[in-house]
Amino acid sequence: MKLYRLLTEDDTAAFCHKVTAALANGWVLHGDPAYAFDPECGVMRCAQAVVKEVEGIYSPDVKLADQ
Repeated sequence: MKLYRLLTEDDTAAFCHKVTAALANGWVLHGDPAYAFDPECGVMRCAQAVVKEVEGIYSPDVKLADQ
């Protein structure tokens, strides 16, 4: 099955570390990153979709970050 995650974070090094950790664990970038201003918090936010092929059948109980 193919798993999908959308990684989000404020525009800081933490976002890059989150994406790098996912890549190191076998996730693959999916599409372009997104970058938008959050007017409520007054910060820029980043997002990047990642996907990963794994064995098994999908269930909502799957903890995506643990894959």
